[in-house]
Amino acid sequence: MNGKKVFGDYQTPYDFAQKVCKLINCKYQRPLTVLEPTCGIGSFLKASLQFNAQIYYGIEINPLYCNQCKLQFIDERIKIINADIFNCDLKSLLHDANEILVIGNPPWVTNSDLSKQNATNAPHKANIKALNGFDAITGASNFDICEYIILQMIELIKEKKSTLAMLCKTSVARNIFKELNRCNINYNSFSIYKFNAQKVFNIGAAACLLVIEFNYSENDIQTPCNVYDFENFENPIERLNYSNGEILNLSLLDDIFNGKSCFEWRQGIKHDCSKVMELSYNGSCFINGNNEIVDIEKEYVFPLIKGSMFKQAVINVVSKYVIVTQTKIKEDTQPIKNIAPKTWQYLYKHLENFEKRKSSIYKNSPLFSMFGIGDYSFAKYKVGISGFYKRPFFALLDGSKKPIMTDDTSYFINFDNHDMAYIAMLCLNNKKVKKYLMQISFQDAKRPYTKQILNNLDFEKIVNAISFNDIIQTETELELQHYAQMSMYNDFKCYVKEKSGT
Repeated sequence: MNGKKVFGDYQTPYDFAQKVCKLINCKYQRPLTVLEPTCGIGSFLKASLQFNAQIYYGIEINPLYCNQCKLQFIDERIKIINADIFNCDLKSLLHDANEILVIGNPPWVTNSDLSKQNATNAPHKANIKALNGFDAITGASNFDICEYIILQMIELIKEKKSTLAMLCKTSVARNIFKELNRCNINYNSFSIYKFNAQKVFNIGAAACLLVIEFNYSENDIQTPCNVYDFENFENPIERLNYSNGEILNLSLLDDIFNGKSCFEWRQGIKHDCSKVMELSYNGSCFINGNNEIVDIEKEYVFPLIKGSMFKQAVINVVSKYVIVTQTKIKEDTQPIKNIAPKTWQYLYKHLENFEKRKSSIYKNSPLFSMFGIGDYSFAKYKVGISGFYKRPFFALLDGSKKPIMTDDTSYFINFDNHDMAYIAMLCLNNKKVKKYLMQISFQDAKRPYTKQILNNLDFEKIVNAISFNDIIQTETELELQHYAQMSMYNDFKCYVKEKSGT
């Protein structure tokens, strides 16, 4: 097993640690106590000696790194502790401390990555963000170990005069900003300093130095997040704010479409067993991901569009299929045995593949269970988008012959009427809407477009801002044969108004 990967181990070069400490010295208060919760070989401990603090604590799980630190530091103010940060009693350690600086470079790895590798250096699995329902047990509750550690450090120091300065992915920093605002945790300042991770760590992630100041008092407030270039940190290059559960870029935002979507955006189906559940058709038979011929009934087989397949504005021909075992979450799957015995036999033959699924969502569920499934999955028409694309592009999925499913990397709204779906697709592909979406999304995120981002689209504002000529222009730009009619657009406007309750 790759130890570097398991521990998210990217040791900070000493010269970069020095630059970080110099920035802190220039812009923030000098600390009396310094804590590095994952100190590694001690680069930050060594660099932070420039603060001339009264005491330094370095926590490190790797005994080899601990020994290396102890050998290089003879200063009695520096205490190196070989411990797992997830089980270390830091509250007692900092009980009487004040003017604290928590600094460092926590592991850049997610809890699901650790779980896949059966690693032991992970926190107790808990719903740390108090997510509700489906989000709490699916991908929305997956988190970076780095993010977890930062949140734990904030909990430790938020009621003291203190500063947190951590290296992390910019997506993690934004998540922290969102979480503090969501939970109404006050702070004096919240800043992001973007740096070139390729140059510093030889990795392609978008990264930053996150700095949060706390000064526990009745005057503490939540302020916008200033974003700086690490190499030129005097003037912010962006300013982020928290609104309606999402982060908005105030320096770019034209909020003409900001609000609440009258259509509920859904995520596609999740099964975590693609080689068994996803099929291709060679003209005479189905083939699974193991290149096996699959002889099953067609009752439970549906067309499938994966996130990477959103390339045409109207899709009615597919090359992939998926076995859909349920019509709603937790539905009993035993009826498949009688309705489609060959399908049941095929699934049961691959039972071991289903039992290997690690996600807790399948625990105590019927055999061959899926998630992200409901009445909406079987709508005749969907307008969807891939969450992974950098530039937003929406497609009408025409499932008039048989409903087209999407995978869990995609998001969609559903319609029973083709013309309504067609106009919705044109509205969403209008250049004004796409520009807005690119403004409120973050291009360095793994999924720039999420259900939360899409739910900020106010369709009533969209139809008020887009003329029928705009609709025709979008249709032309998408190289579609002219189909849209003024009456269709007026009907869609009325439908939006009805859905919006206005």
